[in-house]
Amino acid sequence: MLQITIDTSPVQPKPSGIGFYVVKLLEELTQMANEAAIELNPVLQISFKNVLRGNVSPPDTLRAYNNLKYVPIPIKATNFLIRHPKLFLPLVERSFGRADIFHGTNYTVFPFRKSRQVMTIYDVTFIKYPQYSNASVQDYADRVRQCLKWTDLVLTISESSKQDIVRYLDFEADRIIVTPLASRYGLGYQSNVPVFNGYDLTRRFILFVSTIEPRKNIIGLIEAFDRLKRTQKVEHDLVLVGQKGWLYEPIFERIARSPYRDSIYHLDYLNDDVVAEFYKRADVFVYPSHYEGFGMPVLEAMTLGTPVICSNNSSLPEVAGDAAVMIDSIDEIAIADAIMEVISDRKFRQQLIDRGRERSVQFSWHHTAQETLRGYLLLEH
Repeated sequence: MLQITIDTSPVQPKPSGIGFYVVKLLEELTQMANEAAIELNPVLQISFKNVLRGNVSPPDTLRAYNNLKYVPIPIKATNFLIRHPKLFLPLVERSFGRADIFHGTNYTVFPFRKSRQVMTIYDVTFIKYPQYSNASVQDYADRVRQCLKWTDLVLTISESSKQDIVRYLDFEADRIIVTPLASRYGLGYQSNVPVFNGYDLTRRFILFVSTIEPRKNIIGLIEAFDRLKRTQKVEHDLVLVGQKGWLYEPIFERIARSPYRDSIYHLDYLNDDVVAEFYKRADVFVYPSHYEGFGMPVLEAMTLGTPVICSNNSSLPEVAGDAAVMIDSIDEIAIADAIMEVISDRKFRQQLIDRGRERSVQFSWHHTAQETLRGYLLLEH
């Protein structure tokens, strides 16, 4: 029985992004465990202070794992421990426990002496586009480079990210496995939102869903929206759904300067059903990001029958295929023209919806887990 320890520290009470990936990966691997002859041991880093206080409570999405182990090493101490592995390795090993394979899911893997090391690297924004990150994210670069010295296998979420890891981190391509992500929704997902007080869902709107941060090019989307309002007199609102990330202040300053700011709505974290309802009711989903490791919102929109406009860079063509309108993220006029084409041409809009649904079935969390398991087993042969 192959013993696999998976770090679940990215999972938060309101999981999104990396945390959601970890939750779905654990679920699928758990279903495969008996047939694959593996034993999964999830671990969660918590502060030592909380341990002393007895304040140990996992996020709801991890409560099903009775063998979840709490590691009293604060995540904030990780960089320091990684820089001094020989000094602190015995402490870390005792805390995390023995495993045949240790899978680090938070841009970190410790150099355990009796384990093979696997690390998931989602993208290299912190190296390729440091201007889109804050200081804490930029620290990832040194941490990842240090960890790669003892990493046996890297998992990543797109061929684009694999190429970037080879180029910017000088890691061998034959030791990288691509495990594409999937949608949190399935085809035919039924949401149950009879009333939502944060926004009138009967209005016509253009939708964006993701973390509010510079890399997502929300300012470019606002510029395009202003142009549509000014030149085409469109009746639509612009709805931005997502938690604030980092360096978000200029985005809200730009909203405040828009002459159409009363038609721009920011909604913070929403539960899955409410987000699904926004996808379903939007006239178009627009994702003009400058760079993505995968771009899960694009896949979610296609799964739920929303026509998609997205950037033609990084991993997004891999995800969207021919099921979306591709635009240059730095061309606000092109973004505006694409939006106008979709919202004014019903036949074209329906074609995008149909293509999106067909495209979305090519991605599944089962496949993500299968490729991950293949990577684990390669290390044992």
